[in-house]
This record gives sequence, C-alpha cells and structure tokens, in this order.
Amino acid sequence: MISHNRLSHALLFLGKEGSGALSLAQAFAQYIVCEKTGGKKPKKTTDNRPQTTELSMFGEPEPAVEALTTDNSQLTTLHDSCGECAACQKAAKLIHPDIHFSYPIFPKKPGDKSVCTDFIVEWREFILANPYGNSYDWLQFAGAENKQGNINVYECNDIIRKLSLKSFEAEYKILIMWMPEALGKEGNKLLKLIEEPPANTLFILVAENDALVLPTILSRTQLVKVPQLNVHDIETALQLKENLSFQKASQIAAVSEGNYHEALHQLQHAEDDWESMLRDWLNSIVKTGPVAQVKWIEEMSKNGREKQKQFLKYFTHILEQAVRIRAIGLENLPHQKETQGNEQARSDIEFAIRFNKLCGIEQQEAIIHELDQATYYVERNANPKMLFHALTIKLYHIISNKSVILMQ
Repeated sequence: MISHNRLSHALLFLGKEGSGALSLAQAFAQYIVCEKTGGKKPKKTTDNRPQTTELSMFGEPEPAVEALTTDNSQLTTLHDSCGECAACQKAAKLIHPDIHFSYPIFPKKPGDKSVCTDFIVEWREFILANPYGNSYDWLQFAGAENKQGNINVYECNDIIRKLSLKSFEAEYKILIMWMPEALGKEGNKLLKLIEEPPANTLFILVAENDALVLPTILSRTQLVKVPQLNVHDIETALQLKENLSFQKASQIAAVSEGNYHEALHQLQHAEDDWESMLRDWLNSIVKTGPVAQVKWIEEMSKNGREKQKQFLKYFTHILEQAVRIRAIGLENLPHQKETQGNEQARSDIEFAIRFNKLCGIEQQEAIIHELDQATYYVERNANPKMLFHALTIKLYHIISNKSVILMQ
C-alpha cells in the first residue's frame, strides 16, 4: 500500500486471537513514522538520486521506488522500519506522540469518566510483556476483576479531540484501536471522523470478530485479513524462545492450531501428559468400568481449572483431527508433511485414527458439543467432581453402541 501510494485512511486488521494482528498493526504504524521510510515516498531527481516527497493518502499507482542505503553505495528497497531511529525507538516502546491507542477500559470508580489515557501506563506494561494477550488478559491485568470492558463515549470524544490536533513529530497521526468490538452505539460519534479525517490521519482497527463490529464503522474501513500462524512457526518459536523440547513444542503447537496466545497459555502445563490422561479416561469409559472412572475423576478434580480446560481442549483437538481424517483422508491432512519425524504429531494422528474406529462422526460432533459445554462450566467454577462425573456418563451413552477398546 505504501509503495503503490494506496494507503487507505481507515484499515481493519482482522485476525483471530493469537494471530499477532495487534503486533502487526504496531509494526505497520512504526513503519509509517520511521524516519527512513517516514510515510514519505522517495523519488528520483534528474541526477538519478532519490529525493523524498510527501506521500498522500490516496494517489495514482506509481512504480516502486528504491531508497538509499546508509552508506549510499547502492539502492535498496526498505520493506520495514529501520528500528534504530528515534521515531522507531519511541514507537517500539509505545511512547511515540503521534501513535495513539484505544482499547477496552472500565471505570475505576463508580461514575468515573474514564478514557484510555488513564490506563496508558498499565497498557504499555501489558503489551510489551504480552504482545499476544487477549482482552480478558488485559482487563485482568488492569484490575477489572468482574467489570466488563468497553470503549465508552468519553473515549470517543477524546479520540476526536486528539486527532483534531496537529502531529507532533511524524507526518501522520495514527490511532490504533484494539478490539473495536467493544464499541457500542457511541461508536457512531466517530463515523464522520473516520469517513472524512483530517489530513494525514490514519485509523487502524484491530479486531477478532468482524460480526461484532458496528456495521457503520465496518463499511468505512479497508479489510486486511491476518491469517493464523503456521503450526510449524509456533513449534519453532516455542523451541527457540521458550526452550521447550521438540516433542513438547510439537504437542503444544498442534493443539494451539495457529493461536500463539493459546500456545503460551498451555506452556504453563507443558509437563502434563494429556495423551495418557485421555487414554486412561476413555479406557475407563469403554472398558474398565465405574471403579476406574471414579478413580480418574478423583485425580482430575484435584487439578486447577486451567489444567482441566487445557485437557478438554486437547481432547477437542484429537476429535477435530479425527473428523478431518474421516472427511478428507489422511493423505490430505493439513501439515501432513510436517508430521514426518514428529513423534508427537504422529501419535496424535494415530490416536485420532483409533478414535474413528470407536465412534462415527455424529457421535464425535456430540462429544465436541459436550466438551465445549464442560469448558464453559469449568470457567464458571462448576464443581469438578460433579462436572466430570456427568461428562463421563454422557460420553458413555454417546459411544456405548460401538463399545470397543481404544487403547491396549
């Protein structure tokens, strides 16, 4: 968009949780304010040397132009911010005066007219430490407890005020709004500003679910879809950054399914053997009977809520693999090549194949529904013994008409 002079004044970065959409928006904003790219497009003069001129928001497409390297020895295209200039360093620390942030907040006291700048210290600390954090993590970090976060009318008024001012250092004023889903009807106050912004003003909205964004705002933005991360990339990141073993990183990456936030969350339980726990549970349901079931339920109920949720998520992952294998065949399974030499991934696939022998797709769908319901109740502090006992009985009735031994 920059190189072709087609930078829209309102962008919507749409990416699911853990895709890194917010980090991408921050990097894009840093690229725009960077002193070496700076929202300006270099053009060649008559003596064939680059010359910087202003980049308009909307312009005619032009051929890609190259910028000088630091030693002026040759020409090269800058595809990212330099990361070294004063503007980049400020943007990286979230303190650049021309990059503003808006995000869900809550009143600290009843009747408070809170705006996002009231939480800016907590926001910077949170994002720098948790670039893949979700809205729940943020609200808990900020001390919301049971309060619901939103982007209120006072914040909308503050956005209008801030963007009406001239930029301080950079050519552009940029607003990054994280989770515009938190905008209620008060978001309509921003419509005129988004549709007819002041010169060199850029909106970057970062959303996870476009269906929850106000249609009036959605229609005024240019959509940029941010894909989920590759399982192999998550696996590599866990090994390099978190110092995990290849096998454990593979297991976590497979279950996270492109969600790096989920991968980091599961890292807290990296030593848990979900496969063995699931095998024991299923064997107690279809083979060994009530005594083994009660023993398993007793052990599971001793674990915390997060561990219980991670176990249910792993079971759902196995079921999803089973459904994919049944629907498209093992040879067409996504990331099939990546499982070569990956013992954990192969083990999960073998588990899924055996589960296909245990029950049909209708039963698998019913089990997934029950697991989703169980996760919902775990999050709401359901009694774990009662919950897993009821879930065990439901699973028994779902698969009892094809009762075979899953694992030897």
